[in-house]
Amino acid sequence: MSYIDNVLKNVKELHAAQPEFIQAATEVLDTIRVAVEADSKYEKYGVLERLIEPDRQIIFRVPWVDDKGQVHVNRGYRVQYNNALGPYKGGNRFHPSVNLSVVKFLGFEQIFKNSLTGLPIGGAKGGSDFDPKGKSEQEVMRFCHNFMNELYKYLGQDIDVPAGDIGVTAREIGFMYGQFKKLTDSYEGFITGKGLTYGGSLARKEATGFGLIYLVNEMLKANGTNIDGKVCTVSGSGNVAIYTAQKAQELGGKVVTMSDSNGWIYDEAGVDVDAVIQIKEIERGRISEYLKYRPNAKYTEGKGVWGVKCDIALPCATQNELLIDDAKALVANGCTAVGEGANMPSSLDAVEYFMANKVLFAPAKAANAGGVATSAMEMSQNSMRLSWTFEEVDQKLQGIMVNIFKNLDEAAKKVGAEGNYVLGANVAGFYKVAEAMIAQGVV
Repeated sequence: MSYIDNVLKNVKELHAAQPEFIQAATEVLDTIRVAVEADSKYEKYGVLERLIEPDRQIIFRVPWVDDKGQVHVNRGYRVQYNNALGPYKGGNRFHPSVNLSVVKFLGFEQIFKNSLTGLPIGGAKGGSDFDPKGKSEQEVMRFCHNFMNELYKYLGQDIDVPAGDIGVTAREIGFMYGQFKKLTDSYEGFITGKGLTYGGSLARKEATGFGLIYLVNEMLKANGTNIDGKVCTVSGSGNVAIYTAQKAQELGGKVVTMSDSNGWIYDEAGVDVDAVIQIKEIERGRISEYLKYRPNAKYTEGKGVWGVKCDIALPCATQNELLIDDAKALVANGCTAVGEGANMPSSLDAVEYFMANKVLFAPAKAANAGGVATSAMEMSQNSMRLSWTFEEVDQKLQGIMVNIFKNLDEAAKKVGAEGNYVLGANVAGFYKVAEAMIAQGVV
């Protein structure tokens, strides 16, 4: 049995109850096989075994009191995966679906994503099964304060720097920052995604969506085309989806769909992003309310975005939202490119189907790395006690995303897999982390 196969076998046996983590580990290990098997040093130094196993997994209870005086208890997580390249870095997610498997898959992916940015940051992820939806401002504040009461002991600007994710917006980050500051008597950049009045970075809110389009457009240009004039379908209507749609339309694309957990909209004329911002970021409403702004649009309950004819599909909602039947529908309708804005939104068989049908595919760990790249820029601004303009941050972001595509394209070519950007992203990310781990010894 090969080194890769033996490690995968152990992962599936030891973590049988963690399907999301197994999926992420399988996708990475299978695609870096060609690089690992070409050099025996990776097995000699046990690189894969050390990559697969997190440095530490922190699980804790979070008690909080609702507005009626009732006590509730949620579970909190932080998985600090690998800091060979720099302090742990990765978001916190507040959503009922959060469990150890989800946090581990996200943290594992984060290692390679952060490596691809070229910035000195390691991989981590965290969160809780707490759901901010339907909670009052005071309830969310009490939860965030109690969440930080335990987690602060493991964080710091040179140790572990969390950020936002699903369910963790500037509001939640502000509450967590305030409690960290109170507990530590330290005003430091221990978290990113902060408000602009206390150390946040311009363009951070837009970064993941903008970065996705910068990389997708670079991928298209490398294949003789660009996003101008292309019809795009976007799933989700949160931060990533909104700014993906905005940047796509700025570059001449036409976004015709967006969605939330209840249903989805189709606007043949092109989605009015300002209306979606009003509904989602200001009113915290449902996407169905879009019809108040554009009566000629259509709203449909449930799922269905991937059945719409498009040139480019941009899944920006959540993991495993684009399955094999969705992939078949997209290919049948003429889709030529997919860019992942969410983390692992496509199932393994869907990705394989896209690749087999020559669909250009930009995987999440490369395509949505703009958010963490800009978070690292926020860390730099905090350390230097200065702030950059929106244009400066956006220009640096665009340069990072162009360079990420260049690196994954070259990595794919290096191992004889030109055009396989999934393999290229994993191999490019792996090389850098593995070399750092070997150089630092067995620690």
